[in-house]
Amino acid sequence: MNLQTTAVLATSSGYSLPFHYIPGGIMNDQLPPQPDTPPVGEQPIPAPPVDPPAMPAPAAKRTITPLAAGAIGLVLGAGIVGGIWGITAASGPGKPATFTLNGEFVLTDEVLTVGDSCRGRAGSGYEDIAEGTSVTVYGAKGDVVATGNLGNSKISDTGLACTFKVAVEDVPKGETFYKVEVSHRGTVQLSAKEAENGELAASLG
Repeated sequence: MNLQTTAVLATSSGYSLPFHYIPGGIMNDQLPPQPDTPPVGEQPIPAPPVDPPAMPAPAAKRTITPLAAGAIGLVLGAGIVGGIWGITAASGPGKPATFTLNGEFVLTDEVLTVGDSCRGRAGSGYEDIAEGTSVTVYGAKGDVVATGNLGNSKISDTGLACTFKVAVEDVPKGETFYKVEVSHRGTVQLSAKEAENGELAASLG
């Protein structure tokens, strides 16, 4: 039986190399020649190629579908039509023409001067006659067609009469005649022409 013994041989370069006792062989400290490339079975495995970073996909453009476009058009169209209807309702032919009934009302008895204005004296029976007193306009059928108030007042030079401005707005045209009442003092009748021309001239006292 052949025995093989392993020992360590110190080389001249300072490295320790193993050496063997081989029966019938020659012992030395030289390494056998090494192949320049590893055997075929021991070729290094190349690293897998690195893929370039993926580019982000472009964002999809959002488009309005025909159904959505139709709904938007319907809403806008309804708004425009509604606005036109509103304007027509406010100023269309269905609204009657109107005028402002202008004139004067004069109190000739128991007049009281108050600063630059005047009015009926308290306790005289004319205390309801003053700036702001109601003025009612009636149509030919006796129905109320407009209301207003006595306007600014002015005392006469003699101090015996108080004149009030009258301007009742939005009186509808088309009546054959009108009646005008100040407070509850009875009515004064005017023709349609007189009323539209501002020819009211009424007095009390």
